[in-house]
Amino acid sequence: MEDASRRWLLTTLGTTTDTTDLDQRYGRLHSLRAVALEVLRERRAALVAQPLKVALSGVVTVDTSGNLAALERQIAELEDPTTPVPGEQPPCAPDAPSSSVLYLRERPRR
Repeated sequence: MEDASRRWLLTTLGTTTDTTDLDQRYGRLHSLRAVALEVLRERRAALVAQPLKVALSGVVTVDTSGNLAALERQIAELEDPTTPVPGEQPPCAPDAPSSSVLYLRERPRR
Protein backbone atom coordinates (compact mmCIF):
# COMPACT_ATOMS: atom_id res chain seq x y z
CA MET A 1 0.00 0.00 0.00
CA GLU A 2 1.25 3.47 -0.84
CA ASP A 3 2.17 5.89 1.93
CA ALA A 4 -0.53 8.40 0.88
CA SER A 5 -3.18 5.66 1.02
CA ARG A 6 -2.02 4.57 4.46
CA ARG A 7 -2.12 8.20 5.68
CA TRP A 8 -5.71 8.57 4.38
CA LEU A 9 -6.76 5.42 6.21
CA LEU A 10 -5.10 6.57 9.43
CA THR A 11 -6.77 9.97 9.11
CA THR A 12 -10.15 8.30 8.56
CA LEU A 13 -9.81 5.55 11.18
CA GLY A 14 -7.52 7.14 13.77
CA THR A 15 -3.77 7.13 14.28
CA THR A 16 -3.88 4.23 16.76
CA THR A 17 -5.11 1.83 14.06
CA ASP A 18 -2.69 -1.04 13.41
CA THR A 19 -1.02 -0.39 10.03
CA THR A 20 -0.09 -4.07 9.58
CA ASP A 21 -3.77 -4.97 9.89
CA LEU A 22 -4.65 -2.26 7.35
CA ASP A 23 -2.04 -3.58 4.91
CA GLN A 24 -3.43 -7.12 5.21
CA ARG A 25 -6.99 -5.94 4.70
CA TYR A 26 -5.96 -3.88 1.67
CA GLY A 27 -4.18 -6.90 0.20
CA ARG A 28 -7.42 -8.88 0.54
CA LEU A 29 -9.96 -6.20 -0.44
CA HIS A 30 -7.95 -4.06 -2.91
CA SER A 31 -9.94 -0.92 -2.03
CA LEU A 32 -9.34 1.81 0.54
CA ARG A 33 -13.07 2.39 0.86
CA ALA A 34 -13.70 -1.31 1.55
CA VAL A 35 -10.93 -1.41 4.17
CA ALA A 36 -12.26 1.65 5.98
CA LEU A 37 -15.84 0.35 5.89
CA GLU A 38 -14.81 -3.06 7.20
CA VAL A 39 -12.91 -1.55 10.14
CA LEU A 40 -15.74 0.86 10.97
CA ARG A 41 -18.37 -1.88 10.79
CA GLU A 42 -16.31 -4.06 13.14
CA ARG A 43 -16.03 -1.16 15.58
CA ARG A 44 -19.79 -0.58 15.39
CA ALA A 45 -20.48 -4.29 16.01
CA ALA A 46 -18.18 -4.29 19.04
CA LEU A 47 -19.85 -1.18 20.41
CA VAL A 48 -23.36 -2.57 19.92
CA ALA A 49 -22.39 -5.83 21.64
CA GLN A 50 -21.78 -3.85 24.85
CA PRO A 51 -24.39 -1.90 26.83
CA LEU A 52 -24.70 1.60 25.39
CA LYS A 53 -25.46 3.19 28.74
CA VAL A 54 -24.40 2.22 32.25
CA ALA A 55 -25.38 4.28 35.28
CA LEU A 56 -24.63 3.98 38.97
CA SER A 57 -26.97 6.38 40.75
CA GLY A 58 -25.08 9.37 42.06
CA VAL A 59 -21.69 7.87 41.17
CA VAL A 60 -21.09 7.63 37.43
CA THR A 61 -22.90 7.42 34.11
CA VAL A 62 -21.24 6.10 30.95
CA ASP A 63 -23.12 6.70 27.71
CA THR A 64 -21.56 5.53 24.42
CA SER A 65 -24.60 6.13 22.22
CA GLY A 66 -22.91 9.26 20.83
CA ASN A 67 -19.98 7.14 19.71
CA LEU A 68 -22.37 4.77 17.96
CA ALA A 69 -24.08 7.64 16.16
CA ALA A 70 -20.70 9.02 15.06
CA LEU A 71 -19.65 5.62 13.67
CA GLU A 72 -22.93 5.29 11.78
CA ARG A 73 -22.48 8.76 10.26
CA GLN A 74 -18.94 7.91 9.20
CA ILE A 75 -20.09 4.62 7.65
CA ALA A 76 -22.92 6.37 5.79
CA GLU A 77 -20.48 8.95 4.45
CA LEU A 78 -18.13 6.26 3.13
CA GLU A 79 -21.00 4.26 1.63
CA ASP A 80 -21.91 7.32 -0.45
CA PRO A 81 -20.15 6.83 -3.82
CA THR A 82 -19.65 10.59 -4.20
CA THR A 83 -17.37 10.73 -1.13
CA PRO A 84 -13.83 11.14 -2.49
CA VAL A 85 -11.41 8.32 -1.74
CA PRO A 86 -7.80 8.33 -2.98
CA GLY A 87 -7.26 6.09 -5.97
CA GLU A 88 -10.91 5.93 -6.98
CA GLN A 89 -12.50 7.65 -9.93
CA PRO A 90 -15.34 9.94 -8.89
CA PRO A 91 -18.69 8.88 -10.31
CA CYS A 92 -20.17 10.96 -13.11
CA ALA A 93 -22.82 13.44 -12.10
CA PRO A 94 -26.29 12.65 -13.52
CA ASP A 95 -26.39 15.95 -15.42
CA ALA A 96 -22.81 15.68 -16.70
CA PRO A 97 -22.33 14.64 -20.31
CA SER A 98 -21.41 10.99 -20.48
CA SER A 99 -18.67 9.67 -22.68
CA SER A 100 -20.20 7.83 -25.55
CA VAL A 101 -19.53 7.12 -29.19
CA LEU A 102 -21.08 9.37 -31.79
CA TYR A 103 -21.28 7.99 -35.30
CA LEU A 104 -21.23 10.49 -38.13
CA ARG A 105 -22.92 9.53 -41.38
CA GLU A 106 -22.88 11.35 -44.62
CA ARG A 107 -26.28 12.68 -45.62
CA PRO A 108 -27.52 11.75 -49.07
CA ARG A 109 -27.13 14.52 -51.61
CA ARG A 110 -30.16 16.02 -53.27
